[in-house]
Amino acid sequence: MKKKIPINPETLKWARESASVLIEDVAQKMKKPREVIEDWENENGASSPTYVQLEKLAYSIYKRPIALFFFPTPPEEITPKKSFRTLPESELDELPSLFLRLFRQAQAMQLNLEELNGGVNPASQIIFEDLSFQPGSSVESMVKAVRKYLGIDVKTQVSWRDTDVAFKAWRNKVEESGVFVFKEAFKQDEISGFCLYDDTFPVIYINNSMPTTRQIFTLFHELGHLLLKASGITKRNDAFIRRIHGDNKKIEVLCNRFAGEFLVPKADFDIIVSNIQIDEQIIQDLANRYSVSREVILRRCLEKKLIDRSYYEQKSKQWIKEAKEERVGSKGGNYYFNKATYLGDNYLGLVFKKYYQSIISVDQVAEYLGVKIGSIAGLETAFLARGETA
Repeated sequence: MKKKIPINPETLKWARESASVLIEDVAQKMKKPREVIEDWENENGASSPTYVQLEKLAYSIYKRPIALFFFPTPPEEITPKKSFRTLPESELDELPSLFLRLFRQAQAMQLNLEELNGGVNPASQIIFEDLSFQPGSSVESMVKAVRKYLGIDVKTQVSWRDTDVAFKAWRNKVEESGVFVFKEAFKQDEISGFCLYDDTFPVIYINNSMPTTRQIFTLFHELGHLLLKASGITKRNDAFIRRIHGDNKKIEVLCNRFAGEFLVPKADFDIIVSNIQIDEQIIQDLANRYSVSREVILRRCLEKKLIDRSYYEQKSKQWIKEAKEERVGSKGGNYYFNKATYLGDNYLGLVFKKYYQSIISVDQVAEYLGVKIGSIAGLETAFLARGETA
């Protein structure tokens, strides 16, 4: 008899039930008798799935990270409705199933970070502990404090050669401050990103399907949520803000204003746009200067009454259409480099460091990275190459 792999049968059952999958369906997909699946879920069962079978269960059937099945107990299930309190219930009810999978993935990454770091955030400075704001805080004071904390002034920001360099620089600074940032292809435009707050390991997830400029805005919108001690979602259409009230509305308005003011500081912007006629080329030049989207500059111009509402709406619709057309024609790229980008250098470095120190096994590396064992070498090569080109 083969040796059972050390997974938790209770977690197997929990994963199946929380995914609303019947034992009969699992048996059919795994091409096993029902009794075999029941035995896998039995604490006193005589058998367990092989690692290859567990990968199929985790990734194809239950849509869960494989690392969850090795935890001593099933994780506490915190639902989106409990996490994203600033969204109207109607918005929460319409969240796509793919987003729910990413939400669970983010929860699993928080557990991974806790396990890899022995429950202690490894950052030397922790921004969400050192800085704290309230829904009624001044956006100016918030921006000033975060700029000082991250140590990047406007002169440095406008020196970055392109938006990819800008995103990587901002991401590194945020991660150095105790917040891990992950990326995924959400495969839909409505949600640009989200964050899950935690006292020790808060995380931010960015939609890699969006333009890099939008990703940068999302990064700081979500950082704003974390500094307000709240989980949140960045939606492309923020019309829902008109349907919420009280502190929830204040939080969403503040996070939007924080991201906009942080990335395009009013004092610098006012000097640049004084005595010039705003047109599409000027907007593009300003977007390039601050490494933000044209929409961010467009909104800034509207706020200062440099353009009217009809021009704002016309250009916004035009650019959204152009961005969609551009993505349709784009290629998927290299799997390993994409995966390395999604996980980020800091998280990859943490996992491989533990592996090189013989603290974790190759099986555990695969679990923490969410890949098959055969993909580890390719991912390691991509990770090392990213360091060489940084």
